[in-house]
Amino acid sequence: MNKTILNILIISFGVGTIGAGEVTGSVKYVGQPPKAKRLRMDADPVCAASHQKAVKAESFVVDANGNLANVMVYLKNVKYDGKVSSEPKTLDQAGCVYTPHVLGVQAGQPLKILNSDATMHNIHGLPKVNREFNFGMPKTLKEKTVTFDKAEDIFVVKCDVHPWMKSYTQVFDHPYYAVTDKSGNFSIANVPDGTYEIVAWQEKFGSKRTLSKNVTVKSGKAVVNFEFSRPKKK
Repeated sequence: MNKTILNILIISFGVGTIGAGEVTGSVKYVGQPPKAKRLRMDADPVCAASHQKAVKAESFVVDANGNLANVMVYLKNVKYDGKVSSEPKTLDQAGCVYTPHVLGVQAGQPLKILNSDATMHNIHGLPKVNREFNFGMPKTLKEKTVTFDKAEDIFVVKCDVHPWMKSYTQVFDHPYYAVTDKSGNFSIANVPDGTYEIVAWQEKFGSKRTLSKNVTVKSGKAVVNFEFSRPKKK
């Protein structure tokens, strides 16, 4: 390839993305799922009035076919030399619930925190590597932005005003991650051909919260599936 053309491709698409492909798959739960817990919002009339139906906790969202939502799936110990996206990720407080429940963001990428509720929230992020943050957002303050300097394993973001409000954020030094949708599916884009360790994290499994496999991306494609199950009693 002409050297000038190669340089243009690198500038346009970023190092490590030429010939890149996609890792897709699904995450399932095998067994009888735990019963979803109802969130009690009566302490704040604004929160209670935001919903016509009972709101269930999102710590374990599984459908009738065992498809598991809100699972963080990512490549581990992967090198990335491309640019960090300047497009903000968004964490909304709507109906006194965090949306999304599980979120990935790159180090240096803005995280926009919204307050879509007509009530006071207090956002308290509990990272250990990055700086902890803790600030109030009254109903008149609709947006604040935070950034993280370093990659960090998943940590809790909670509301100190409404104890049922909890979400999880993980900070990456690469863009090769995704969160499963309501059908348990995920897609990680722009992955160069190669063999990687891929990890799936789900909040309810205690010391068994993560599963890992090796995945080989060849000719721009790879499929990998995970199955969580309740540990067998000894």
